[in-house]
Amino acid sequence: MSILKKIQSDLATELKQLNESISESLHSSNPLLNSVIDSYLSSKGKQMRPILTILIAKMIGEPNKKTIDGGVAVELLHNASLIHDDVVDYSDTRRNKSTINTLWDNQIAVLVGDYFVTTALDRAINTKSLKIIGTISKRARELSLGELDQINNTKTNCLSWDAYKQVIERKTSSLFVACAEIACDSVKAKPADKKILIEFTNIFGICFQIKDDIFDYYPNDSEIIGKPAGNDLREGKVSLPLIHVLMEDINRGDYSMVRLCQKDNLNESEIDTLLQYAKDKGGIEYANKFIKELYDKGVRLLDRFPDCEAKENLILLFRYVIERNR
Repeated sequence: MSILKKIQSDLATELKQLNESISESLHSSNPLLNSVIDSYLSSKGKQMRPILTILIAKMIGEPNKKTIDGGVAVELLHNASLIHDDVVDYSDTRRNKSTINTLWDNQIAVLVGDYFVTTALDRAINTKSLKIIGTISKRARELSLGELDQINNTKTNCLSWDAYKQVIERKTSSLFVACAEIACDSVKAKPADKKILIEFTNIFGICFQIKDDIFDYYPNDSEIIGKPAGNDLREGKVSLPLIHVLMEDINRGDYSMVRLCQKDNLNESEIDTLLQYAKDKGGIEYANKFIKELYDKGVRLLDRFPDCEAKENLILLFRYVIERNR
């Protein structure tokens, strides 16, 4: 049994409640909307965020209805961001299935994404916790800012670790941090524990995104990971493996590959050249070493919490994130 399946099995009761709540929350009187949502939910994804929410709540207290409703809210917000991203990025597939914008059109995809956002807010309101409501609204805002940051970086040909990290923290880590905030607030965690878990989930999110970005460098795995190699570069997005080697080039006064990377509308040969350059110059090794060091730091943060099954599964989930192949 894989790590993720083992954790999902351990949380079977809570995940059943969560998925029933998701289906119930999204159901409407509109047959078109129901058809789109039924098709979309036929592939749920890993549900990493609600799993993280439940595990943190279990580690420091007892999960309850607020925990589940908060987990539903963060999962719906995550999926709203995916639906909107597919429109922004003109994506045809996600999770090896045609996207909503491909099966229907951009207009319907945007409206369905908006419906997911408002349903997420409704689930947050259902917790009757102003802190959880505030978390969902704040993190929704950060998702939009992160997407706009990324577009701005692309338009300005920005090659910077700080800019890349800010996009990651807003587009990816923000929702993982929301998991910690929701879990802690739902079980009334101590402020000191909440602070540590926010730091842990921020690290978790950074590792998750960098690992995801590494997949973009391997064409033979495109069918496994669900997106073609070099797709990020086609969209003008430059990730850590390439940023690292280009920064080393700049420090040596070599700008040849930097100029190529900043060229508008890269062709397939140029994309392949940049991908291979990052691999040949040690960019992948650097990125993997970087997330391993962050993993070690994150696990050390959990030392303050007593050993239990939830803590063990939380560490296993983190290990899964940095070792996964898709």
